Amino acid sequence: MTDFGAIDALLAGARKEVVLPPVEERRALREELNVSRAQLAQALGVSPSTVGGWESGRDPSGEVREKYAYFLEGAGSKLAAEATRAAEEPEDELEADVEQTAEQDDDVDVLATPQSCVLCGQPARHQVAGFPQHLDPAECHAAAPARTNEPAAPEEPASRTDCSRAQPPGLQEQAGRSVRVVPVGRRMQTADTPDLIGSAVAAALAEHSGDVEEATKALVKRAIPDAMALLDHTRKGGRYDIVAHPWLPDVLRKQTSRGADQIWEARPKWARPELPPGVHEVTALDINGAYLSALKTHLPLGQLEHSTGNHHNPRRAGVHLITPPAWDHDACLPNPIGSRDEPGPLWVTEPTLRLLLRISGPKYGLCDPPEIHESWTSGATEGLLEKFRVALKDARDRAIAEDDEVTLEYVKTMYSKFVSTLGESNYNRELYRSDWMHLIRSQAFANLWWKAHRAYDQGLMVVRAMGTDELHVIGDWRAVFPEGRGVTEVKLKDVYTVDTEPGPADERDD
Repeated sequence: MTDFGAIDALLAGARKEVVLPPVEERRALREELNVSRAQLAQALGVSPSTVGGWESGRDPSGEVREKYAYFLEGAGSKLAAEATRAAEEPEDELEADVEQTAEQDDDVDVLATPQSCVLCGQPARHQVAGFPQHLDPAECHAAAPARTNEPAAPEEPASRTDCSRAQPPGLQEQAGRSVRVVPVGRRMQTADTPDLIGSAVAAALAEHSGDVEEATKALVKRAIPDAMALLDHTRKGGRYDIVAHPWLPDVLRKQTSRGADQIWEARPKWARPELPPGVHEVTALDINGAYLSALKTHLPLGQLEHSTGNHHNPRRAGVHLITPPAWDHDACLPNPIGSRDEPGPLWVTEPTLRLLLRISGPKYGLCDPPEIHESWTSGATEGLLEKFRVALKDARDRAIAEDDEVTLEYVKTMYSKFVSTLGESNYNRELYRSDWMHLIRSQAFANLWWKAHRAYDQGLMVVRAMGTDELHVIGDWRAVFPEGRGVTEVKLKDVYTVDTEPGPADERDD
């Protein structure tokens, strides 16, 4: 017999799930209020990566869905009220407010002639810390909807006053999500970054009753979302905003699902072809924190734009199609272009190009300048990840000083996985910047090349250079490199002997 009472109870408790805004609106609502993922995650009792998933296509359920919907509805109402108040203000007062903000801030200048916005490419009348940007986010077309697998609908050929921009021929795809532009002086000012790394380590050790091995495993598993949460905190109040999910040119797209794109990172795999006769003691040195140091490199802020011609703009960064110069020093130094057998043009990154341009200049004169054929670049800065890098470096230094292997392994995993998942990774959907991934890796290779050149310049014999962190030399290396575990120091990895004396079978009678 049917239990009608149970059915009545089921119907009484059942309710339709609250409707959430479309995915592309969720992130925009949060960012318009200058609320970080970490702040929202803390209020909802979830992780920042979970919020990122909701903004990328996944939906919450249960009670947390209602809380999230309540936040989004409140955010929409607040922004609508602010828009209404702004619409009631006289237009000339709004214009005067923008001009006054620009004049009062040392980092914001009014341009005599409009220049291309670093994020969307359309004319902007102001520049922030030297980069042309729109002060009013409503004017900047970089804040496009979240990208999907469907191409964007073609725009009507209306006026360009809304900062919309036609893509180059054949590039009519969606520009992708962006972090909106906020002028310096209007950004939310926050206190110093809390010790997220120390707190995470303490919590993991407590959860696993002090078991170092289990705590380390748990921290390594959450290294990617934790790194992104740390990045969110270190980016608060930053000078520059970035396009986080830009449209990518074909050279940065994988040729097959398991293949690679067309970018050459200049990874060295070099060994000295010959050593002088004799018995040599070779020292293998380990370069500390190679990827951590490489976070300080020129990274493009906005969507990459195409250009042609043999010209390099040092205020921009990206990837470049070049014909590399001939290298005549392979007997004593690795080729800065890396281990490449086939000749001809290839796509290289900004660090590789800057390395070639520098060593081809009058100070070094080691080769001819490379020939640049075309480029995909955007306005760039070397300090974009500096606070993030310093936070990781400081935690690493403290861990070494305190012999804290848990924190050391956790930090190492954070920055290495941060770099490796910047492409279109299933493990990191908050940043899709495969151009950044290539640039950071190449900067690590370029840093190793400069270590090899320094050794050579100081009289050491360079024997081998491999990957990002392996350098083999002959000679008094301690007179050239400081020894230690810091990021500016090197570690002794191995010492071995190479005997190049001719044996009896090699001797010939006269």
